[in-house]
Amino acid sequence: MEYQYNLGIKFYEVAARHQARIALQYPSGDAYSYAEINKLSNKIAGFLLSKGIQKGNVVAIFNDKSHFAFSLMIACLKVGAIYTNLDITSPWPRLQKIIDTCVPRIFFFDLIDPAIKENIGQCFSMIECIGLQDETFKITLENFSDQNVTVTTGIDGNNPAYIMFTSGSTGFPKGAVMSHSNVLNFIQWGKETFNVTEEDILTNANPVYFDNSVFDFYISIYNGATLVPLAHELVKNAQQLVKAINQSQCTLWFSVPSLLVYLLTTKALSKDDFYSIRRISFGGEGFPKNKLKQLFDLFGHRVTLYNVYGPTECTCICSSYIVTALDFDNMNELAPLGYIAANFSYEILPLTDDNIDFGELTLIGPCVGLGYYNDVERTAKSFVQNKKSLSMQLMYKTGDIVEKGADGRLHFKGRTDNQVKHMGYRIELEEVEVAFSTLPYIHEAAVIYEKITPELGQIKAFVSVAGTITDTRAILDEIKNLLPSYMVPKAVVILSSLPKNSNGKIDRKQLVQQV
Repeated sequence: MEYQYNLGIKFYEVAARHQARIALQYPSGDAYSYAEINKLSNKIAGFLLSKGIQKGNVVAIFNDKSHFAFSLMIACLKVGAIYTNLDITSPWPRLQKIIDTCVPRIFFFDLIDPAIKENIGQCFSMIECIGLQDETFKITLENFSDQNVTVTTGIDGNNPAYIMFTSGSTGFPKGAVMSHSNVLNFIQWGKETFNVTEEDILTNANPVYFDNSVFDFYISIYNGATLVPLAHELVKNAQQLVKAINQSQCTLWFSVPSLLVYLLTTKALSKDDFYSIRRISFGGEGFPKNKLKQLFDLFGHRVTLYNVYGPTECTCICSSYIVTALDFDNMNELAPLGYIAANFSYEILPLTDDNIDFGELTLIGPCVGLGYYNDVERTAKSFVQNKKSLSMQLMYKTGDIVEKGADGRLHFKGRTDNQVKHMGYRIELEEVEVAFSTLPYIHEAAVIYEKITPELGQIKAFVSVAGTITDTRAILDEIKNLLPSYMVPKAVVILSSLPKNSNGKIDRKQLVQQV
């Protein structure tokens, strides 16, 4: 086995060892071997090179989980391009901010509404738009060799691999950049932590523009296992989703807790389901303890449950914790984050001098990413020099408040800012406020996260408006055109004016007391 210093070389090695094995297995029955995916990605890599795509160029993908889209991701890695998967359902104004930030050289689309493709083509007339499943593109690919491209030798481990966009406090989404070395470390960690072998079949219920999908794709495809891509419409149907997992004989599940709670609440899961699953991993938000116990009671005797934690900026996951029966002795607190992964280190920046084990978690190590794409200012605020180190050691300030227990385990205690986790998504409440402020009749806006239970909450907006506007539904309809569905508040409250503190700023504490 040759030294693997980039993800292109790594995939060639995996594909060579597992040529006949299934890489992608769809619930429809369609399946693609590693040899087929390798050849298709080679053809697409040749196409990218013919278009002048070079190392460091950004390729935008409106990815609907086709085998063409996954092959395109691999092709980008082979030629050193930086891919970014975008949400085609996201409102156009937000997409435009993302595109303006990453400035892609080319757009690729899975099957989508032609009007959307035309809209993007008109707004960015200088950028070529290509349908991955268009017959013309398929015919064009026949002109390119399916043999391995040699450009991989010029891509070092520090080369950016992908950009994952998340919510931003200034109203502009942030593009976290991860390197080839970051992801190679992650692949090895995932293989060892979850005992992944080529016999495993992993779920892909997570959208590919969401950072949980990094686990799905890389821990499966780059370890010779099989990935089962699950369409968005299928994931929304609880009974059909469980049926697909059963029929696909999946062995490892990963999702946000919200999806598992959905399956439990709709009574789509029984003790006889998930019969091939041996590991259930969840992360991205707190798992309500009563629902976690329900899941544990169903499957805990034969399935290992992992609570995982990690920010987008640090390759998706940096810690894991195996849930046991002892965790339900106290039903009033979340499961621990556990211990930081072996390829990480960390520091806690204390909030007070009298407790050095309580404060903001900062992460250090080879899975800490390269910063935010085309955003030097925000990178400098979050990726900082470790003052305890005498060498040049960067660390990422997560904004998460944690407490280290006597046993060394970390426990999540809150945030230092207005970022919340909702349905697994990171949301900066300021970005929601900025969207409200763009409406001409809004004088002031403040957004809070209303806790329903210690683990669950909802976004709520308070606004003061011009004139006699009282239709909050109409306001929300306009907000839906500016923000993704998961960022749209559950409710809007109209006030004559928003309360202020002694400094003249909006007093969110008073607003919280009003809910």
